[in-house]
Amino acid sequence: MRAVPARQRAVLVLRYLEGLDVGATAAALGCSEGTVKSQAARGLAALRTILGDALDDLRPAG
Repeated sequence: MRAVPARQRAVLVLRYLEGLDVGATAAALGCSEGTVKSQAARGLAALRTILGDALDDLRPAG
């Protein structure tokens, strides 16, 4: 996660680790919902690039 830019990392932590929805994440970070969505997409893309196939191993089976 340290390799992901700070803003993207903050969005990923709030959205996927803390479980906040887009609106609550936007409010917590003082930005728009669109910014949350774009930063989440970029952050996930960065993680996929960094982790590669290892990311597939983290997905739940089923």
